[in-house]
Amino acid sequence: MVSFLKKFLKKFTKKNRLNEEEQLIFLKRLLHLLKLGYPILEALDVMKWDVRLKTISATVQLYLRKGWRIDKALDKANFHHTIVAYLYFVSINGDLISSIEKCVTMFEQRLNYINKFNKVIRYPSLLLLFFTFLLIFLKRSVLPSFIELFQTNSSASKSVTISLILIDFFIVLIFICFLIVIIFCFVWYKVKENVPIETKIKFYNKIPLYRHFLKMQTSYYLSTHISMFLHAGLSMKEVLRAMKDQDKLPIISYYATLMTNQLSDGHKVDHLLMALPFIEKNLSYIFQKNDDYDTLQRDLTAYADYIAEEMEDKVMRLIQIIQPTIFIFIALFIIFIYIALMWPMFQMIKTI
Repeated sequence: MVSFLKKFLKKFTKKNRLNEEEQLIFLKRLLHLLKLGYPILEALDVMKWDVRLKTISATVQLYLRKGWRIDKALDKANFHHTIVAYLYFVSINGDLISSIEKCVTMFEQRLNYINKFNKVIRYPSLLLLFFTFLLIFLKRSVLPSFIELFQTNSSASKSVTISLILIDFFIVLIFICFLIVIIFCFVWYKVKENVPIETKIKFYNKIPLYRHFLKMQTSYYLSTHISMFLHAGLSMKEVLRAMKDQDKLPIISYYATLMTNQLSDGHKVDHLLMALPFIEKNLSYIFQKNDDYDTLQRDLTAYADYIAEEMEDKVMRLIQIIQPTIFIFIALFIIFIYIALMWPMFQMIKTI
C-alpha cells in the first residue's frame, strides 16, 4: 500500500526525482574524491566510471562548466530539495567539503528512517490488505449463505444481518480513508506551490503529530545553518539574508525574512522566535542569552547536535509504536470475523 502510494504520487510530481539511494552514493563518492584532493570537475569525471552515476555526474558537470553553482547543478539533476538547500550555502561559506559532510549525515539519517519505516509497515500493510479482501469475501459469499441457513431462526438471522452491516461499514471506511489520502495527496501536489507560506504554516500547525516533528526539523535547520555561517565569519544580517534568498526550505526563508525585519527595526530576534509556531523555545533562549557571535555559534552547534539526537529518538519510538498498533487493529479484525461466523451458531444452539 505504501509503495503503491509512492508510485502514484510520482506520476503527479513536477520532476522525476533520482533514486534517493543513488543520490546518497553520489554525495559520498564526491566527498571521498574531494578529500583525496580532486578538483570537483575532475572528481565528477572519475565518478563516471560507475555506470549508476555516469548520467548524474555528466549532468552536474555540464552545469558546473556553464558557471552554475553546485546547488543549482544538483537541482537540475533532480536531487532532493534538502540536498539542494544544504549546498546552496556553499556559495556563502565557501566550505564545500564541510557542507557535503553535513549533507551526507543528514540525508543518510533520513534514508535510514524511511527504510526502517518501510520495513515496519510492509508486513502489517499486506495483512491489512489481505483482511480487507477477506471481509469482502465474507460479505459476498459466507454471510449470505448463513442468512439462508438461519432464516428459520429470527435471532440467528438478525445476528448475521448485523454482521453484514458491520462488515459493510468497515469496508466502506477503509475504502473512503484510502481514497481521501489519494485525493488529498494529488490535490496538494498540484496546488501547494501556489499556496502562500503563511497559509501553509497555519495548515501544518493543525496536523497534530506532523507539526511536532516539523517544529524540531525547522529548529534543527535554522540552528545548523546559522551556526555554519557564523563560523564562516558572516554577520547575523548577512546570515539571514542568505537564508532568506534560498527557496528550497520555504519556512526557513519566511522566518529569516521576519528575523531580518525584526533586526532592521532595532529589536532582538528572541521575542520573535518565541512567537513562531515551528521554532523550539530552547532556540529562542539561546538567542536571548547570547550577544557574542562566537558563543552563539558554539551554542547553536551544540543545540543542533542535541535536537538531531532527539529527532532520531522520537522517530524510532514512533516507528516502534506503529507496527504493534496495526497488529492490534488486525487482531480486532480477526476477533470480529470469528464472532461474525460463530455468533449465529450460538444463537441457533440456544433454540435447540
